[in-house]
Amino acid sequence: MTAPALVLDDVSHAFGGRVALDRLTLTVRPGRVTALVGLNGAGKTTALRALAGRLRPAGGTARVLGHDPAGMPADVATRFGHLVGPPLVYPELTVTENLRCAARLHGQSGRAAAPGASAAVGRMGLDPWRNARAGTLSMGNHQRLGIACATLHRPTALILDEPTSALDPQGVVLVRELVRGMADDGAAVLVSSHHLDEVARIADEIVVLHGGRDVGRLEPGGTDLEQRFFAMVLDADTRAADARAADARAAGTGDRT
Repeated sequence: MTAPALVLDDVSHAFGGRVALDRLTLTVRPGRVTALVGLNGAGKTTALRALAGRLRPAGGTARVLGHDPAGMPADVATRFGHLVGPPLVYPELTVTENLRCAARLHGQSGRAAAPGASAAVGRMGLDPWRNARAGTLSMGNHQRLGIACATLHRPTALILDEPTSALDPQGVVLVRELVRGMADDGAAVLVSSHHLDEVARIADEIVVLHGGRDVGRLEPGGTDLEQRFFAMVLDADTRAADARAADARAAGTGDRT
């Protein structure tokens, strides 16, 4: 069995008194799409930020292609792609210029950057805007450009945070085809979303995150996916409330003795 390309091992983190991740363990193997789903504040973006090297967790470890994402070697970094938060593009450069810069930053030669950028423009449906400055793009096309920049080098490990949040139906289909195609070519892909119906179309596995914890898995198929999701979240809340009540009773018994 191939080694996991994306790993979170017993990762915990908090912001002030708020727990964002609570001993989260997650692996994504090559050729697989794993979807991380949850309500707002569940910890999805924090988990992806740890994998992107933008956040060093208070506990546990993150690994991308076997390396710490905060200090991976250059040859490994060129095999990694990520879009977490706003797209990292230069507003004063055109769509094509941004893509050529992204190609060079990912280790491609100047000769390879031009055809790679052109292919990415077509793949993400950006042909009408190839010479437009990024700062003039709509929110949806800005998102498309960010995804194109993160994927034009065909990474073997890829993380995308809410990649379809600003996209129209055509853009959603393009991203769906891109993600599924990359996994079919052998990439390990981790996608966060709160759109269950969308991730069910591309994911091999759906991990439910709630309160910073992995509370279970959902099978992508079936018409009752949303119902199963909310049942899982409710069960997690019920078990957490029962545990707090038991702790309170135990503390009360201790006080009396």
